[in-house]
Amino acid sequence: MVAQQKDWSDKKVFTTGEAAKVCKVSQQTIIRCFDSGRLNGFRVPGSRFRRIPRDELIRFMRDNEIPLEAIGSTRKRILIVDDEPEILSLITDLLENDGRFEVCQATTGYDAGIETERFKPHLIVLDYMLPDINGNIVCQRVRSSETMLNTRILCVSGVVESTEVEMLKSAGADDFLKKPFDLREMITRIESLLELAAK
Repeated sequence: MVAQQKDWSDKKVFTTGEAAKVCKVSQQTIIRCFDSGRLNGFRVPGSRFRRIPRDELIRFMRDNEIPLEAIGSTRKRILIVDDEPEILSLITDLLENDGRFEVCQATTGYDAGIETERFKPHLIVLDYMLPDINGNIVCQRVRSSETMLNTRILCVSGVVESTEVEMLKSAGADDFLKKPFDLREMITRIESLLELAAK
């Protein structure tokens, strides 16, 4: 009889034993990582027991390329790249309040490159006009990475001609949304690109 896999999706804090099962490593490995500071958490007051918060375990798993499916994280990762703080805040709030997405931000093309490698987003919401490089370059860099082949790119901009939209798409963008955009329309485009059912 095959043992059923435990559902960890609602668990907020993990013991070292539970973290070991999720990561498919020995408990001693988790304890060593905890004690060396590679895995953060806290000790239960008055005891030697270690506890690891869910967000920290997810960070540790991502840093060590351990599949997140085991922890029951079904949220899609979205990287928002825009140099306007108001736009960043607006889109971040929209997506985080939705509940289906994990969000990361970048304000330059350079930061976008770093965050893309670290965060491994399912989708990038990309402003076409960035302070250092334009959206075409970011699209090309993402498309040239073998680990990012399935990453979707939704470009947004207020000043783009139809010829530039075509150039963006040929550089690797999957879709384009003109600023100012309707928030519901953005969610609809994201649902379509990530093949999510509409809420």
